[in-house]
Amino acid sequence: MLFKIVGIFFVGLAFIGVFLPLLPTTPFLLVATACFAKSSPRLHQMLLNNKIFGPMIYHWQTTRSIPQRAKVIALISMVLAVMWSVYILPAIWLKVLVICLVAWPFVFIFRLPIAKKNK
Repeated sequence: MLFKIVGIFFVGLAFIGVFLPLLPTTPFLLVATACFAKSSPRLHQMLLNNKIFGPMIYHWQTTRSIPQRAKVIALISMVLAVMWSVYILPAIWLKVLVICLVAWPFVFIFRLPIAKKNK
């Protein structure tokens, strides 16, 4: 029951992330998918059957890869968010902090393989 509640919570966060540019969508859906895989086969299958996010979740689960379009959008979004933050933040230490906090996720996404188009 706890996994189902956590999964629903993360689906809610992912839904909000669709509309808020700095809140990610895909990682929340991946966590929700993992929770539903352990608690609710029906909800797990609903996420996999989603025409927008289903293929991305499928590729992640089977090959730990993401579609090229998702990768490009994620990387560009990260760069733009960091550039905007560096522009508006007053203190140099805050600018460096933002760059450092985004560096690892940027490298992680950059190194992910691109999914083959079989689903």
